[in-house]
Amino acid sequence: MKFVPTVAGQQAEQLVADYLTQEGFRIIGQNWKTTICEIDIVSQRDDVIYFVEVKYRGSTSQGDGFDYIGRQKIKQMEFAARVWCQANEWAGDYRLVAAAVSDGDVELIELS
Repeated sequence: MKFVPTVAGQQAEQLVADYLTQEGFRIIGQNWKTTICEIDIVSQRDDVIYFVEVKYRGSTSQGDGFDYIGRQKIKQMEFAARVWCQANEWAGDYRLVAAAVSDGDVELIELS
């Protein structure tokens, strides 16, 4: 079964990309995928690449987006980051970032 992002999820990713751009990041790619992994947003600021996982919640009644970034998701993000670095011959610094979107608000936390 192929995953197709929801309209709300796509809008949340675009909201985060716009926010990052306003904060001085350059968007390198969105929805970067291979057959084994995916990254929502790849961005760069200065000499650092940022791999961003976007979590959208229409309501925080069951927790915010950060509540859905557990140990397993972080391992998947680390793996995807390594795959991207190898595919793009990037040997520089990189960071993992989670972005939670709810009610049009964007909040970021650095995971590594």
